[in-house]
Amino acid sequence: MITSRTPSSWQDLQEQSARILAECGFAVEIEKKVKLVRGQAEIDVYAEETLKGRKYIILCGCKHWRAAVPQTVVHSFRSVMTDVGAHKGYIISSSGFQSGARDAAQMTNVELVTWDQFQNAFEPSWLENCFTPVITAKLDPLMGFSEPFLPPSFPHWPEADQNEYLQLKDELDPLGWFAMSMATYSRILRHSSYPPLPLKNIPDPTEKYKGLPTDIMSAVGYRDLLDATLHHGEAAIAKFRAVRDRNK
Repeated sequence: MITSRTPSSWQDLQEQSARILAECGFAVEIEKKVKLVRGQAEIDVYAEETLKGRKYIILCGCKHWRAAVPQTVVHSFRSVMTDVGAHKGYIISSSGFQSGARDAAQMTNVELVTWDQFQNAFEPSWLENCFTPVITAKLDPLMGFSEPFLPPSFPHWPEADQNEYLQLKDELDPLGWFAMSMATYSRILRHSSYPPLPLKNIPDPTEKYKGLPTDIMSAVGYRDLLDATLHHGEAAIAKFRAVRDRNK
């Protein structure tokens, strides 16, 4: 899953759904008013992207209800999708769907999903368009510090600074190597899948992820993993730079 956080209200469900789509590269609007053949409607989440010159539209209906979504909601949503020219629609429900709703959605471009199922639908795109690019951009300095090379001026540093820098590498290189394994160039070279979460549950993870902070090892959503990795990674960059910059 992308995030372990469960939406607390229909507004929160809208905002979190919109955030995922925006992070996947869509242009997103919440509560967008659209013109229909007869009258107008308000779309909970409207998202569009342009692929090879062609516009692709997704609509989301966010139902944070205590009751299951009925058939009438699906019929209404399908009608709006037709008038808008949407290519795909998701009705996201916190309390499930009545059998009639599922019947109405069969053989259509409407998917009836839970919050977790919605996340799963966009997880591959989110990892490619958000997770990896953000780690690459923000933690590139850490990857440089974690390479098996010392700064050119290192031999001229005071012994205390040399020892401090080497201690930082012993402590923080595993974090840099982990960030490197998630970065764009590693993904291109390896063509490997992203690790299942949490990392601590991977069989015998000791050697591969040895030295990583607990919150990284325990993250159950990829955004949780991203946030934890950035938190520790940016702090690590500051520590390396502090020693290096004393010896410019």
